[in-house]
Amino acid sequence: MTKHALIVGATGITGSNLAENLLAEGGWTVSGLSRSQSLIAGVKTLSCDLVDGNSVRAALTDARPSHVFITAWSRQETETRNCEVNGAIVRNVLDALRGRGVEHVALTTGTKHYLGPFESYAKTQPETPFREEQERLPGENFYYVQEDEVFAAAAREGFTWSIHRPHTLIGYAVGNAMNMAATLAVYASICRETRRPFVFPGSPEQWQAATDVTDVRLLAKHLKWAATTKAAANLAFNVVNGEVFRWKWLWPRIANYFGLEAAVYPGAPTPLEEQMAGAEPIWNEMVKKFDLQPNALSRVASFWHSDADLGRQIETFNDMGRSRKLGFLDYQDTTSSFIDAFERLRADRIIP
Repeated sequence: MTKHALIVGATGITGSNLAENLLAEGGWTVSGLSRSQSLIAGVKTLSCDLVDGNSVRAALTDARPSHVFITAWSRQETETRNCEVNGAIVRNVLDALRGRGVEHVALTTGTKHYLGPFESYAKTQPETPFREEQERLPGENFYYVQEDEVFAAAAREGFTWSIHRPHTLIGYAVGNAMNMAATLAVYASICRETRRPFVFPGSPEQWQAATDVTDVRLLAKHLKWAATTKAAANLAFNVVNGEVFRWKWLWPRIANYFGLEAAVYPGAPTPLEEQMAGAEPIWNEMVKKFDLQPNALSRVASFWHSDADLGRQIETFNDMGRSRKLGFLDYQDTTSSFIDAFERLRADRIIP
C-alpha cells in the first residue's frame, strides 16, 4: 500500500533530501509542511507558520499522513526561547494530527544532544564515541524538549517513534544554516579568486582529533529505514557516515578539488566569520563574473555555524552500533560526501 509521508521542514537540507529519496523509491506520497514552496516535483506543499498553532491546524485540515518526519527548527536568541519555539513546532504538528491514525513519527535532532546548546556548546567533555544510551546533559536543550513532545504524543496516540541524531550535515542545500559543504565551497572559491591562503579555520583539537560527519543522503535512508522497520521502533539513533577521519587528512583533499594548496595550519583558530568579514562585495563580483545564481553571501554560506563545529576543543565522534545490530549497514565515504555536494553546487551555478 502507498504510504503518505508528511515532512515538516520539507525545504531544508534534511527534508528536501528525504523527499527526493522517498519519491525515487516509489510507494510514497509526500506532503511538505513549510513556510515556502518545495521545489521538488511530486511534493505537495502545505504552507504555514510552524510556530503558529492555528496556522498549522489550518494547513493540516485534510492531512492524514501515515508517517511524520520532523526536520525543522528555528534558531532563537536564547536556549530558553529555543526550547519554547522549537518545542511548540513539534507540539503544534502532533496536536493538529490527533486522531488521524499516524503510524510513526521520526524526529531529527543532532549531536548537540551530547554537546549542549549553542550557549554552552561543547563546554562539557562526554566520553567518545557518543552512544545513544548516554544520559542527557543538565540544563536546557531544545532537542530534549522536542523529544519529550514526541514521547507525550506517542503515549497519547499510540504511534511508534524514532529519534535521529546526525553529526555535521553534508549535502546539497542553499539557504540552510547547517550546510558546511556550501560554506567551505564558498570559502575555497573566494580564496582561489583572491589568492588568499586556504587555511583550516578551526581549533587545534579539531585539526588533530578523530571526528565524523553525516551525509544527508545517508540520513534520508536512515529515516526511511527506521520508519519502516519494526525492530527500530521507539529508539534513538546516531546517524553518521561510518568513516572516522581527522581534518588534517581531509583539508588537503578539499583544497585539491578547488585547485588550491592547503595552507600550513597556523596552530590556532582563524574563524571564518573573521576571515570572511566584509567579503560580500567580493562575492557579488564573483556572482557577476561567473554568471552564478544571484544569491547573497549570507544565503549560501553560514560561517558562524561551521565555526562552531570546527572550533570545538574536544573530540567528537559517534557510535553506530545500535543501527548496525538492527540491520542498517549503509556506509558513506566522507570525501565523496563533500565532492558530490560541490559538484551539484557547481552544476546549479551556486559556486564557480
